[in-house]
Amino acid sequence: MLCLMLVSRASAAPYAAMVIDARTGEVLHARNADTRLHPASLTKMMTLYIAFEAVRNGEITLDTKVRIPKAAAAEPPSKLGLRAGQKIAFRYLIRAAAVKSANDAATAIGIAISGSEAAFARRMTRTAKALGMTRTTFKNAHGLTEKGHMSTARDMTALGRHLLYDYPQYYNLFSRRSTNAGIKSVNNTNRRLLAAYQGADGIKTGYTQAAGFNLVASAKRGNERVIATVFGGKSTSSRNARVAELLDLGFRRAPSRAPISKPNRPAYVGNTNATVSKTVRVAGAPKSSLRPKLRPGGVLVADSVAANAAKQTDRIQAGIDAAMANSDIVAQTEAGSGGTRPAMRPENLALLSTTGQGKAVMPEPEQEVVTRLSTSGGHLWGINVGRYTNRYQAEKVLLRTALAEMSTLDGSLRKVSQSNRGFEATFQGMTRDQADLACRRLKARNVTCFMIGPS
Repeated sequence: MLCLMLVSRASAAPYAAMVIDARTGEVLHARNADTRLHPASLTKMMTLYIAFEAVRNGEITLDTKVRIPKAAAAEPPSKLGLRAGQKIAFRYLIRAAAVKSANDAATAIGIAISGSEAAFARRMTRTAKALGMTRTTFKNAHGLTEKGHMSTARDMTALGRHLLYDYPQYYNLFSRRSTNAGIKSVNNTNRRLLAAYQGADGIKTGYTQAAGFNLVASAKRGNERVIATVFGGKSTSSRNARVAELLDLGFRRAPSRAPISKPNRPAYVGNTNATVSKTVRVAGAPKSSLRPKLRPGGVLVADSVAANAAKQTDRIQAGIDAAMANSDIVAQTEAGSGGTRPAMRPENLALLSTTGQGKAVMPEPEQEVVTRLSTSGGHLWGINVGRYTNRYQAEKVLLRTALAEMSTLDGSLRKVSQSNRGFEATFQGMTRDQADLACRRLKARNVTCFMIGPS
């Protein structure tokens, strides 16, 4: 039987370790697992988790060209070699952070998502708490030693499990021996363990003088998968040997068959400022305007426009109230007549409208309806989320969409408009930037949406 080696570490960084059955989360071995220690580049696991989350929620895309800030370019090694001011696709920053453990790429990811290093670090800590990482606090995106930047073996093991199950589409990044990072190919800092240990496929290494040699590793053999974490290794080779021993222990103790109980994905915390330099403005919009002239009788043009807008808002609200009342009548009529209410659509199904013959009608996805250009900055824009065969369906979709996208649709007015083609489900009373952001986020969820300009 292979025994676990206990090595004296009097002069090394504090040691901690944990092994779990990844399928169930059961702890198979733990030592100093709740001791707060320096995580070093294990930090980038959270940086990458938030990067995947941001892509999923439409904050940024993998093809977004990120301009490298000076703060990122100035980070010490390990680094990709980014230059201040250059542009690079977001996907290459992810690859460099995951495979090479590049500090400049990690900082660039954080600033691209949250606008500043400090804001991103706060989001990292909020996300950690949402994941149940109760003894973790982040101060930066890369993991270089900083006061208060601490975690535990238990928390990092849990984060590794969430990366595996919450974003499986990206997990293969951690097993790549090398990858194209846009400006050059980079080698995996964990390639020795990946090559030497059967079934190893990730996850992340880390080293600083204060932390020692850290590693969160995952391996799969048959139906079994275990995750092992080590803090405070004395060298790369001794750390890898220790992790291999822990993985062996995990495979011995884990049952050959066990039901997969995936961890719950945490609530989306996002940025405290939802827009964070992601708004798109009308090209050529005037930067200043003259004071409005008085109409005959001393009434300002702007006052008249504002009064008309207020009246229009009242009419819209009245129409919505009437639509909601009609929706209730339809629902009560169907219930009273023994009719069957429409079944709930799957959450991940793109919302389509249908014709009377039951054929799907998709509104132009990239269409933007503008009848005149408005530079007033008023809430005269809206979005259309589909056309439906009856008012009840349209109202139901509006309500469901409003609940799913509260951050961008808060304060907008829901309205159903009837035409000879069906019932249009719209949100109105938005600025152009609000409508644009809402549509982009809905499209990221595969929800049909196009903007409606002021008329």
